[in-house]
Amino acid sequence: MEAIEVREVTKTFGSVTAVDDLTLTVPQGSVYGFIGPNGSGKTTTMRMIVNIFYPDRGAIRVFGQDAGGESSKEIGYLPEERGLYKKMNVLDQLIFLGRLHGLTASEANTTSRYWCEKLQITEAIPKKTEDLSKGMQQKIQFIASLLHDPELIIMDEPFSGLDPVNAALLMDTLADLRTQGKTILFSTHRMDQVEKLCDSICLVDKGAAVLAGRMREIKSRYERNHVVVEFEGSDKFLSSAEIAEAKNFSGHAEIRLKPHGDAQKLLQEASAGATIYRFELVEPSLEEIFIWTVGGKADA
Repeated sequence: MEAIEVREVTKTFGSVTAVDDLTLTVPQGSVYGFIGPNGSGKTTTMRMIVNIFYPDRGAIRVFGQDAGGESSKEIGYLPEERGLYKKMNVLDQLIFLGRLHGLTASEANTTSRYWCEKLQITEAIPKKTEDLSKGMQQKIQFIASLLHDPELIIMDEPFSGLDPVNAALLMDTLADLRTQGKTILFSTHRMDQVEKLCDSICLVDKGAAVLAGRMREIKSRYERNHVVVEFEGSDKFLSSAEIAEAKNFSGHAEIRLKPHGDAQKLLQEASAGATIYRFELVEPSLEEIFIWTVGGKADA
């Protein structure tokens, strides 16, 4: 069964088309990355899936049912904007939100404390929301979306405001949820997070899907013409005729070869004037694919 089916959905706001004939499917038990530039329609689509907005045309189904109604009970939703009550302390707030999802006060209390401990924020339990950092508030909202043990987790920019340590903690948590069979749809501007977590992606631009499918299949479409070089010594090899583009970060070079460029020849040129610690031919990153696709450079 598909956890989410979005079929030919369009949503407009006045003269602005936020979502334009969008179709995507999220398999049950998968992690799905929903990516695109600012204003591309990601948040609007998520809000339609959780029944905050209604599509003008098309259909949305969640676990085989029309969006809304009974299917909403299976969804945990983390919005991009923080929606916490500033004057309430953390535990009271989480218990309140848990009860809105059908938990008893005792269940909400136990589950809230469990998640606060798991996400390493037990010191925040007695504090008011307004006294917490932005990153801490983000973790509280993250917990709020999971209290009722939803089967489908939808998160709009879940890593916003988090430092690398806490971002890694949330990534580990999402990976754990995946092993439990949960379905996760999330948006982010961090392509490295998408590459590490996601089975499939949909890249949207101006409200329309421009690239979609399984991560491995998408990356296999692109020529393996990228080289990572770690070196010490002369960087004259970066002007080689084999190179289309090169970036040098103090001895760490990221190179894109010309079509049919010869990596072995480049290695010989590099070795002639520098000590090579690493020379690796790699596939393009998702970030590069994103830039090429949205920037109209998909043939690069």
